[in-house]
Amino acid sequence: MSQKTILVTGGAGYIGSHACKALAKAGYEPVTYDNLSRGHREAVRWGPLVEGDLADRGLLDATLRHYQPDAVMHFAAYSTVAESVAKPALYFRNNTAASLVLFEALHAAGSVPVVYSSTCATYGNVDCVPITEKQPPRPATPYGESKLMTERILDWFGRAHALRHVTLRYFNAAGADPDGEIGEMHDPETHLIPRVLDAAIGRNPAIDVYGTDYPTPDGTAVRDYIHVQDLADAHLRALDHLLEGGASATLNLGTGLGHSVRQVIACAERVTGRRVPYRETVRRTGDAAMLIADATRATSLLNWRPSLPELDDIVATAWAWHRKRNVYA
Repeated sequence: MSQKTILVTGGAGYIGSHACKALAKAGYEPVTYDNLSRGHREAVRWGPLVEGDLADRGLLDATLRHYQPDAVMHFAAYSTVAESVAKPALYFRNNTAASLVLFEALHAAGSVPVVYSSTCATYGNVDCVPITEKQPPRPATPYGESKLMTERILDWFGRAHALRHVTLRYFNAAGADPDGEIGEMHDPETHLIPRVLDAAIGRNPAIDVYGTDYPTPDGTAVRDYIHVQDLADAHLRALDHLLEGGASATLNLGTGLGHSVRQVIACAERVTGRRVPYRETVRRTGDAAMLIADATRATSLLNWRPSLPELDDIVATAWAWHRKRNVYA
């Protein structure tokens, strides 16, 4: 059997690059398609790079003709909540409109199946946790809305054009490649764990704790942190499901464990052996009090379970990557 080729949009980004490594390890050839506006050329290490924008239909068509991928993993998107609130047009243009161009190109190429990287931000402010896929989506930010709109476009393409897909709504991606080859490299960094580690090494003076009056055990927001390697594994399993003829599905990805901002800070102090200075401030627009996943459907359909569910293990891999990249550590 010849090696299968997978087109990975956003493959130079944080989660996309981990997925490319997992694909190569499993015997696939990942082809990264990325405009490098927020991804990193040095993260493309397991296959060729096509540098281009999703909105460029001509380049997309040429890439699909040249590589003839068996499937697509679609990661390319902007994902900063606060930025989406300030610049909604940027998010709807980049996340939704560009995805429509991709789906049209995939339909024209013979309805190439898609694993779509979505988010728990589609749920918005929920009334109860853990969150199942039956929870009606009510996005509270343009970011969440842009991803939900893309989900709906993909669903209608499935109905009209038999474009099979697995949509993965994952919770808070965290950690780094346990081998130390890749990790988070956002600029600016907005994810909590690397920001906490920056405070631990003195790169930032303190971590901002946004909101201490949430209806949670310690007053700070609670999130479900899932290791990026486990996310990559879930995408690989979803890919195999589609290549084996499986039906379209929408699945949550998370550990089912919730950790507050204060608990993340305490965990970082345990792992690093360093004090993490912080300052308390007001809530941010669109932040939910508590987001915890029920990933039962992913376990049932894909036989997927997180291999690194414990926060200490997740933070430890992030810390190892941080120390490798920062002379201050």
